[in-house]
Formats: sequence, structure tokens, C-alpha cells
Amino acid sequence: MRDQTTTVLCYRNPQPRVHILSSMAATRISANLPPDIDPTKAPLAYGDRAIPKLNRELADNSLITRQRSLMALCGHLHDPEHITEAIQIGVVQSLKSLLTDDDGTIRHKATEVLYIIAGHNVGREAFLEFGIIPPLARLFEDSLDVVRRNSHMAVEMVSEFGPGADGVVQTGLIPVLVGKLKTELDEIKEYILDTLHYCLRLDQEQALKAGAMAVLTQLLFHESPIIRAKAARDVMDLSVPLAGKDRACSDNTLPALVTLLDDNDTDVRAKASGALMTISITTLGKKTAISSGALPRLVKLLNDPSSEVRLNALKAITMLSESPDGRQELLDSINEIKLRTHDQSAAVCKAAEIAVKVITWLP
Repeated sequence: MRDQTTTVLCYRNPQPRVHILSSMAATRISANLPPDIDPTKAPLAYGDRAIPKLNRELADNSLITRQRSLMALCGHLHDPEHITEAIQIGVVQSLKSLLTDDDGTIRHKATEVLYIIAGHNVGREAFLEFGIIPPLARLFEDSLDVVRRNSHMAVEMVSEFGPGADGVVQTGLIPVLVGKLKTELDEIKEYILDTLHYCLRLDQEQALKAGAMAVLTQLLFHESPIIRAKAARDVMDLSVPLAGKDRACSDNTLPALVTLLDDNDTDVRAKASGALMTISITTLGKKTAISSGALPRLVKLLNDPSSEVRLNALKAITMLSESPDGRQELLDSINEIKLRTHDQSAAVCKAAEIAVKVITWLP
């Protein structure tokens, strides 16, 4: 007769897998589970009894039972019809209690299930109702890469809607997220930058006090074009208030943005020109951008294949042309700017017309 003894599985720290990309090698966080965990070993009850049974098993004293129920939930909750039922039955509260479990696999899969739930509006509302954001944020310090990644993914998903972003801000996570940009893995940095993007729409002061402009400026030189683009986007968000524009000038952010105008990545060029446009509203911003050599690069972007890049470049040119030095320099390129008045994009045409009026204006 076969031995029926159940062995409790312990989380084995898997080595991260390495994928060879076209331009570089990047370490990616592995979501591989211990090899003995088989999701098919967690049988589902029939029909509407499935989720209540799994919820009961989440509180079971047996570690292997909790692990298997989480594995089953990960697959079962991918069906949107099951999300509301799971919330009503109390799955979210059960998952919240598992976030402090000593077992790494439990924390890994609990955060994964919460991320799945956060992908639905009713799930995001449940995050706020049951106070899921603070315990998730505590896992930003977890020793396992995959747990930290899942936690950041879930928080980023919640922050995509207004009340969720407000919840992140009210929890005081902006300084924490800024600090994590200095130390986290590149894959996780992408989620942090997205979370900050949504939060900075509501509160820039916390980020400025935490030194976010200097941190973002460093990321503008990152080897990943995704991180460079998202950092430039966040610089633009952070530069909306006057204090942000002044900080961008004092932290040498503008020279870095000017360099990105020649970047090979379209999204990087678009976000960099947008940030320049925002910072150049002030007199100091105009002077700093012009002295950093922004105008020749912006004129060059008028022929960019991307309409977003052309539009942002024209808006930045309009801002800089309000300066006497900028207007004088742009008069030599007025014909190139006029060509954009016949652009295939209506928004670009309008922006070009405004730019021509400002540059050719006479008192």
C-alpha cells in the first residue's frame, strides 16, 4: 500500500531566470513554485460550493492545504464572475491574514490572488474597504523578490483608479516608493514608477520632500528605455507645481531631459519633450532649457514619425519662444515650423499655428 503521509512544502528560493533580450541581458523575477506543488491536487467543490470551500481551507492548520487552496484560487478567480462571490464570502479578509504567513509560498500566492482581484473595480473597492493596502505595503520589505513584485503589482493596479490612488497617498506610501526606486530590481521599478504616476496627480508635495526629483533624474540615464520613459513621465507629473519646476532646475533635470530628445525610443522622446514643455513655463525653466541646447533638438523632432513627439516638441518650442533669446533663435527655423501647419494630425497643426504666431509676434 502506498504511503499516505503528507509532506509540508517549504518555499525554496528559486534562482531568477535570465532572458536574453535583443540589446542586453536582464534579470527577471522567477514565479516558479517549489516543484512538488501540483495545483490539480486541490479539488474544487461543485458549482457555488467551490469558493466557500477554498475560503475555509485558507484558514486550515495544514500548510499544504493552504498552499493548494491558493493555487486553486489563482486559476478559479481568473473568471470575472467569481470575483464578486469571493469578496462577499470573505476571501479578501482571509488573504489579508495570509500576508503575514511564515511560508514564502503562501505569501507569494496570496499576493498573486490579490493582484487578480485588484484587476476588477469591485476588487479595488474591496481593497479600500478591508484595508489591504497597508499590509501589502509592508511586504515591500519581503526577502522574496516575487512577493515584493506581486505586492507592487497589486498596489499599482489599485492606484489606477482615483480612490485607490488616494488610498495610497493617505497611507503615506509616496516617500516609501521614492526610496524603493533607489534599491529595487529593475522589473519592480517599472511598477513603482507607474504607481507614482497615478499618485503624483493627487499629491506632489510628499514626493518633492522625499527628494523624488533627484531620484527620477538619475533614472533618466537608466539603460532600460521603459524606465527612462516612465521616469521622464513622472518628472512631468512632479513639475506641475511651481516648486517642482524650480526643483527640476536646481537638480539638473533639464540637461538630462534635453539629452533624451535624441533617444532611439519613441516613448522616451515623447515623455522627455513633454516634461520640457511643463518645466519651461517658468522664466528660469526657459533659460535653463535654452542654455542646455534644447531648441535645436526640439526643431529636429518636428519631423519625428510620432505625432505625440511632434506635438510635445511644438508645445515646448512655443514655451521657449516666449523668451527673447528663444524667439531670436527660432526665427531661423520658422519655415520648418510652418510646415507642421499642414500636418496630418489636427492637434499638431493647431500647435504649429500657435507656435508661429508666438515666434513672429511683434509689439
